[in-house]
Amino acid sequence: MKIKDFIRNPFLFFLSLGHRGFFKWISDEKYLKIAYRIRIGKKLNLDHPTTFNEKLQWLKLHDHNPEYTTMVDKYTAKKWAADRIGEQYIIPTLGVWEHFDDIDFDALPNRFVLKCTHDSGGIVIVTDKKILDLSQARKKLEHCLKNNYYWGNREWPYKNVHPRIIAEQYMADESDVELKDYKIFNFSGEPKLIQVDYDRFVEHKRNIYTTDWQYVEAAIQYPTDPMHQIEQPKALEKMLDLACTLSAGFPHVRTDFYCIDDRIYFGELTFYHGSGFETFTPESLGEEMGKWLKLPAGGIS
Repeated sequence: MKIKDFIRNPFLFFLSLGHRGFFKWISDEKYLKIAYRIRIGKKLNLDHPTTFNEKLQWLKLHDHNPEYTTMVDKYTAKKWAADRIGEQYIIPTLGVWEHFDDIDFDALPNRFVLKCTHDSGGIVIVTDKKILDLSQARKKLEHCLKNNYYWGNREWPYKNVHPRIIAEQYMADESDVELKDYKIFNFSGEPKLIQVDYDRFVEHKRNIYTTDWQYVEAAIQYPTDPMHQIEQPKALEKMLDLACTLSAGFPHVRTDFYCIDDRIYFGELTFYHGSGFETFTPESLGEEMGKWLKLPAGGIS
């Protein structure tokens, strides 16, 4: 990230320092109030949270289910999900290591994906092992291993995740370039909204759909494109059933899936979409999603 980017966006500067642990002395509540003011431009109301973003901040502070740590760890989440929906929906893991130099690249196929288990963004996509820049990959992943992702956004489930590197089977959809990401927002076990991320390597876009695949004229952080309609997945109903199973018993969790032809693959589980700092256009969407999120005892719903 360049200095000019920090100047244009103070939130990036604050977040960058936060990820490096500069603000460990600030309580979670105070930190989140500062970050919310910088990013959203409004005062964070934790006494009477109403919007989706406000309620996500409340959950960070008050909903500390120990199971969440297992669910956000990219390695242990696979077994957690497999126990509930079946091994056939899990992308194969090719290996797990404590450090980059432990990886036996000779044992890996030509195409694979490396991920850190404890963060977001610690990923290296390898489409041709012969031209992989090992130095750059090592630099990126070892840097990520040293950071505790919790400190940046105070997302409690990540605080005690064991930092490791996993290799996964490389997956691509019909484009053979990327995997469209189907992110299902679930509230108390009920799927309510689907966000599809695409063109990530060109110009990241997101289209929003209802659970019966009606296009929603709204955007969450990234632009939407009404002229680029995503075809309804053939296995949409099954995907929604799996989302119900994985999200049952939790006030809110986003269940992410990939779909290749008729095959569904589990991606990950997310408790705080965009860490509760993403913008909604129109704002009424964030307000409506806030109504769907019923906080546990002690919260205002």
